[in-house]
Amino acid sequence: MKETDLNMNQGQQPNKGEEDGKDKPSGLMEKIQQLGQTNVPQLSQDSNIHCLTIVGQIEGHMQLPPQNKTTKYEHVIPQLVAIEQNPKIEGVVVILNTVGGDVEAGLAISEMLASLSKPTVSVVLGGGHSIGVPIAVSCDHSYIASTATMTIHPVRLTGLVIGVPQTFEYLDKMQDRVVSFVTKHSNITEEAFKDLMFAKGNLTRDIGTNVVGDDAVDYGLIDGIGGIGEAIRKINELIETKKQTDEKEGLIQ
Repeated sequence: MKETDLNMNQGQQPNKGEEDGKDKPSGLMEKIQQLGQTNVPQLSQDSNIHCLTIVGQIEGHMQLPPQNKTTKYEHVIPQLVAIEQNPKIEGVVVILNTVGGDVEAGLAISEMLASLSKPTVSVVLGGGHSIGVPIAVSCDHSYIASTATMTIHPVRLTGLVIGVPQTFEYLDKMQDRVVSFVTKHSNITEEAFKDLMFAKGNLTRDIGTNVVGDDAVDYGLIDGIGGIGEAIRKINELIETKKQTDEKEGLIQ
């Protein structure tokens, strides 16, 4: 083939990079397509508060179907370790809107939040059901929106269950772990929590109780009614208190 023909062919074929550039939407168009708005408020880089969201279903050892909105515990646990290690982060706000999920994964997240050396505040918005209850009470202070709900019910097993006494004994012990954690980290008594857990008639096809905002506070499960504004004010107050305590301990030493 002649050199002129090669040049003509090369001139006729558009550059691949140009094609990709034409197909790829600009940053502004991408924001409009994905979020319906041109600008998204960004958290300040020098913020001393970390926001942790627990939404959808808490995924544990079994992977859930792709259409389920999930919070994966293998994502949350490394975040909590990083928060504990990062000196710039002085407090954590946990936002909950979850239907519950894997019991052991939920308890693992709860224990890690409870063992953080930094102040923590939780806010239940929409719902904090099932194993979401221990996560909500694991923080230093907890809030619930007046319209939010928390479903308290017995622990259940899904999938193949061997019908032997040992299975039910294991289930009972797992339930005791949940009850023990909740009563230890909130103001509700064990008797009152178990009464809510085993109540009949409150749920249509199950035993348990659906507790709405004000009732959760009255039972001593949650510390107060509030939303994100109250949570931010409280976490700043806890951070300031911790700073003053650390300064006093430093002077004593």
